Amino acid sequence: MSKKVAVLQSNYIPWKGYFDIINSVDEFIFYDEVQFTKNDWRNRNKIKTQNGVQWITIPVRQESLDQKICDVKVSLPNWAEKHWRTLITNYSKAPGFALFRQPFEEFYKGIKTDLLSEINQQAIRFINNVLNINTRISSSKDYSLIEGKNERLVDLICQAGGTEYISGPAARSYIDENMFREAGIKLSWMDYSGYSEYNQMFPPFEHGVSVVDLLFNEGGNASRFMKSFSNMEQPGITN
Repeated sequence: MSKKVAVLQSNYIPWKGYFDIINSVDEFIFYDEVQFTKNDWRNRNKIKTQNGVQWITIPVRQESLDQKICDVKVSLPNWAEKHWRTLITNYSKAPGFALFRQPFEEFYKGIKTDLLSEINQQAIRFINNVLNINTRISSSKDYSLIEGKNERLVDLICQAGGTEYISGPAARSYIDENMFREAGIKLSWMDYSGYSEYNQMFPPFEHGVSVVDLLFNEGGNASRFMKSFSNMEQPGITN
């Protein structure tokens, strides 16, 4: 029986493409037992404002250069309240904001952990529910991890029973395709081109922002602007 698997590090309120990958597989594995990278997507993302694109960042305390994502902690306790106020300021007049205001407010007010990985994973699971994504979600800590970048990835997919691995295009620079082929795993690449523009506030249009921008602007129509919902047979993937 075929099984599609994707493995990604957790990001903070990721863009729509991240959720298209999740919705395109049978199991999505959070991979946070790797090094935290500063000034990356792990603890920040972008939103649209009347002054242009703005970063919204969770303040964190990095104790060492080799610290793992799963061990990174938040450095300020009131960050969630500030982020929610920022979203209200910039999206309260968006057409779909009223639909999602209560669940998002409850989410931000309900965050209790100070671990970045847990915050990210909770946010992603929450947004999955908003989008009605029912993919099985797991974590690399649920599996045994071996040494070697490609070896570990291939072994992780095999442990999950995966027959096909769907990867983001950025991984082309390091993935050893022969290793997947030898393990009998089909390797497919997510295609992020050709997304349709939606009714986004504060032009010019920008695709590379958090999925909250799509949700607040389009409300219940948000999934129409995501590839994995518009064509479930071929969800924006190239082999």
